Amino acid sequence: MEKIVRVMMNLIASEVCGKALDRSQDVLAEDELALLYRLSKAHDLAHIVGDALIKNDLIPEGEIRSKFDKQLMMAVYRYERINYELDCLRTVLNEVRIPFLPLKGSVIRQDYPEPWMRTSCDIDILVSEAEADRAAQLLVERLGYRKEGQGSHDISLFSEHGVHLELHYSLIEGNWVGHMESILQSVWSYASLVADTSEHTLSDEMFYYYHLAHMAKHFVYGGCGIRPFLDLWVLNHRVSFDREKRERLLEQGGLLTFAARAEELSEVWFGDGTHTDVTRQMQAYLLRGGVYGTTENRVAVQQVKKGGKLRYALSRIWLPYDVLRFQYPSLTGKKALLPLYEVRRWFKLLFRGGVRRSVNELRLNSATTEEEQTKTKALLGELGIDC
Repeated sequence: MEKIVRVMMNLIASEVCGKALDRSQDVLAEDELALLYRLSKAHDLAHIVGDALIKNDLIPEGEIRSKFDKQLMMAVYRYERINYELDCLRTVLNEVRIPFLPLKGSVIRQDYPEPWMRTSCDIDILVSEAEADRAAQLLVERLGYRKEGQGSHDISLFSEHGVHLELHYSLIEGNWVGHMESILQSVWSYASLVADTSEHTLSDEMFYYYHLAHMAKHFVYGGCGIRPFLDLWVLNHRVSFDREKRERLLEQGGLLTFAARAEELSEVWFGDGTHTDVTRQMQAYLLRGGVYGTTENRVAVQQVKKGGKLRYALSRIWLPYDVLRFQYPSLTGKKALLPLYEVRRWFKLLFRGGVRRSVNELRLNSATTEEEQTKTKALLGELGIDC
């Protein structure tokens, strides 16, 4: 696996980062190419890896090459479809003068050599809480969007073409790590208006902070995959920051140590960095999962957070008020109704297929060894994550 990982990062770095391709280590047997395909696809990077393989004539004709080629075509299609919907959203929101702020992939892909290289599964836009319902209704009426649901911080909608829109009205999701949310509460104060529109853009420093905060949150809840580290390399090498402002935000949010370790790993994978014990531990943790991490990782972290297997198991049976109110916003301010909402959650698990997932989670909780807990706790400490 170590060879496959090394080759994959080399191919990605040559495509995205402009690094010279090291051909001396890129000769792979057919079974290795199949493993490379599975690993890169799990992290939604097969289109980049495939483009590098085909462009440099490093993969023969056959089934695996066809799979890579399909991922490449799908990435271009996904980008065009999302970009079309984003243009439509911009038109409507600008016409009605609703202030909005594009987030995540819609922004960062502009710093990639080709925008289709940075795939995403949805569109993320932030509006004010006061304008959220109006914005959603306009998208339903004007663009044919279908409202699927509403949580504590966003409204979920789907376009007629199946593109998912997360219309955020808050960046506080209830499971941020440490002090991260204290900065995100004032995100609009870091936004600037684009001339002659109602669109806003985040300052480069706040965008970087939000990216690191999002990485840290997902890292704690199972893993965030490889792609955010590629984003991090792109941001560090293609965007000019006010370093003092950026460091101040990271310090205020308790993310300085995590940022430093994440930057180190991004340089190991895509730059000229060399592994340390910590980056090797991070790599092992991240590669166990794909884009969204693994339940095994999440259980191990949550055992550390809760203080052991029993406390973790109890916390999954009886969710705390501050967690449950983010699943059920109507619970906010009605703490006395917590037991009723717990029962409601259990029925939802029972009748919507969540029981098997919950049983599996508790099984993993029981199977996790003390050694794994110790390693996880040590890694979180090295990353400066107070979960």
